[in-house]
Amino acid sequence: MPDLLLELFSEEIPARMQAKAADDLKRLVTDKLVAEGLVYEGAKAFATPRRLTLVVHGIPARQPDLKDERKGPKVGAPDAAVQGFLKATGLASLSEAKIQSDPKKGDFYIALIEKPGRPAIDVLADILPVIVRTFPWPKAMRWGERSAKPGALQWVRPLHSIVATFGIDTEEPDVVRFDVSGIVAGQVTRGHRFMAPGEISVRRFADYESKLFDAKVVLDPERRKNIILADAKTLAQAQNLELVEDPGLLDEVSGLVEWPVALMGSFDKEFLSIPGEVIRATIRNNQKCFVVRDPATGQLANRFILTANIEASDGGQKITAGNERVIRARLSDAKFFYETDLKTKLEDRLNKFDQIVFHEKLGTQAERVARIERLAAEIAPLVGADVEKVKRAAKLCKADLLTEVVGEFPELQGLMGKYYALAQGEDASVAAACEEHYKPQGPNDRVPSDPVSIAVALADKLDTLVGFWAIDEKPTGSKDPYALRRAALGVIRLLIDNQSSIKIREVVRQHLRFLIFRLLRLTEGSFADERPELEELIAERHRSGLVDFSGLSSRSAVQLTFRVDAGELGWETARIGDLLSFFADRLKVQLRDQGARHDLVDAVFALEGQDDILMIVRRVEALAAFLATDDGKNLLAGTKRAANILRIEEKKDGRAYDGAPDPSLYAQDEEKALAGAIDAAKSEAGAAVAKEDFAAAMTAMAKLRPAVDAFFDKVTVNAEDKAVRENRLKLLNEIRAATRAVADFSKIQD
Repeated sequence: MPDLLLELFSEEIPARMQAKAADDLKRLVTDKLVAEGLVYEGAKAFATPRRLTLVVHGIPARQPDLKDERKGPKVGAPDAAVQGFLKATGLASLSEAKIQSDPKKGDFYIALIEKPGRPAIDVLADILPVIVRTFPWPKAMRWGERSAKPGALQWVRPLHSIVATFGIDTEEPDVVRFDVSGIVAGQVTRGHRFMAPGEISVRRFADYESKLFDAKVVLDPERRKNIILADAKTLAQAQNLELVEDPGLLDEVSGLVEWPVALMGSFDKEFLSIPGEVIRATIRNNQKCFVVRDPATGQLANRFILTANIEASDGGQKITAGNERVIRARLSDAKFFYETDLKTKLEDRLNKFDQIVFHEKLGTQAERVARIERLAAEIAPLVGADVEKVKRAAKLCKADLLTEVVGEFPELQGLMGKYYALAQGEDASVAAACEEHYKPQGPNDRVPSDPVSIAVALADKLDTLVGFWAIDEKPTGSKDPYALRRAALGVIRLLIDNQSSIKIREVVRQHLRFLIFRLLRLTEGSFADERPELEELIAERHRSGLVDFSGLSSRSAVQLTFRVDAGELGWETARIGDLLSFFADRLKVQLRDQGARHDLVDAVFALEGQDDILMIVRRVEALAAFLATDDGKNLLAGTKRAANILRIEEKKDGRAYDGAPDPSLYAQDEEKALAGAIDAAKSEAGAAVAKEDFAAAMTAMAKLRPAVDAFFDKVTVNAEDKAVRENRLKLLNEIRAATRAVADFSKIQD
């Protein structure tokens, strides 16, 4: 079957847009083909700085013929309905329609519509110009004389030519005839801008790719990346050095060249006195070059590797010299910034945070640092960290945001804090926490293991979460402008990876209360001391159950609403509960990625007071292992059976059977055996849970299975004696209550 070759040749396409543009071109063309009944065998798109290319293999030569039946009005229907039917179906008269009988509704007219398929090349000639005109560039421009006319073509850069051929491998392909704003599709393209700028006539994809390569254009981005990587490694090895690989930079550089040529340059050794990360950021950001290091020491060498787009006649000497001049100037600036930063201690910068707003409703950056410091000190004993080191690290952790280097290279925040802390003699753990408190920032990022770093990292993320929950700016749908999902996942990974057991609910509650009082400019003592003052304010401002604190802050931006319910802060409870649910959702994502079942997370979270992330994970693991056994499966089935019976009977009777059963009403041995098994399981499982031995708790639950099975086999729950029936329903409730020692089995899917 025929193949389509399509090339859109233009001026420079920004590297950041190329991959998506290639995907968009493939999607738009193939979706249209399928919609037109032209089901293809395969497709692949490519991008270079000057062209988007698509090849679609195995397109049918023509569309299939379509046959369709369209139901019309009843026989004898009004003339207006009949005429509408004839017009819609293209029939000349009712004699061309069939009559179909329906036993219930009578006879109807049926139109048989046959639409012959069109040649695929004609379909392509219709769809391709529409795709070109409506291509979804994030930014587009108009150019030339035609740009002033209505409907002028807009493209990311001026579009020069279009190649569109269609045919099978063994024959000369046809050109898909169409034009877009005077650009006529043909089979002529151009090679490399400098080394082979002449016209090239192409036929099909293999011919096209081969001729482009001869004209110094590597079409496939992956091939260009492989060439750059291999040549860069070879250059480095020739100098007994090692390339510092950078996948992101490699992607970008491969989108800047059509014929990659790797060259090595150098810079003065004096610049090696500044941190390697600063050197790398300077060279990477300004000149898109790779750095190299000494494999023996791991330290950067005074060399860099650039990627040219031309085989220069002088071997690239002028290109290299030009890059060396720019890099020398940029490194000189970076060295000046770094040495200037070292002259001011981190703590001496902190007063500037008083004038920097973190968020209009959450105060200044100085207030945020104070909150993190306080919260980190509260968390420190829970993770085995030195409180004074934690407080020191929390105080300094954001200070590098005010330095010259971080101002120039924001991606180095945290890391520079570590360097500056070490330079001024801070403890190694304090310095490490300055860098690591941002971590982990993604699923593949490293998780800190130093207790000081753990405490500060948890405090930083929890303050962010509690703060934005307090002002009701939570993620909605796909929108998460403050990266709160990432913060929650960071907390989860910090706790799980470090086996840290922390009751999140109480930490969040105390921090929320502290946050509110700081924002309202009340006294800064403990919450116990401030509670009467808050309740007095609530009493004064109480209006129909709502309290509005707008205006109490010296900044009118603070607007918080509390609900008062029997003297308690219902608003606080709702916010905390909602935040814990958010953690549960994030934990489900985390565990699902690791192969765990989300319903087991629900089953554990449903238990009251379950807010220890590490213990929840251990419960989920133990529960999953238990349910994989026959005892687990059968106990789950028995528990659900008991729950279903209870639900039906409680709904019918309009009451709950949640009281303790009366042993004197047990009429059968199976009832007595079940009651005894429940008491034993409760006691044994409760003791195991108290010791955080969840596997043992599951083993205790497993002992219920024989008694539950026997009860349902031998005992009739809905006995004629009302007292006996009620007692047996209460016994069923005991099964449900007993299993809740480990999980809410009603949340578990069969």
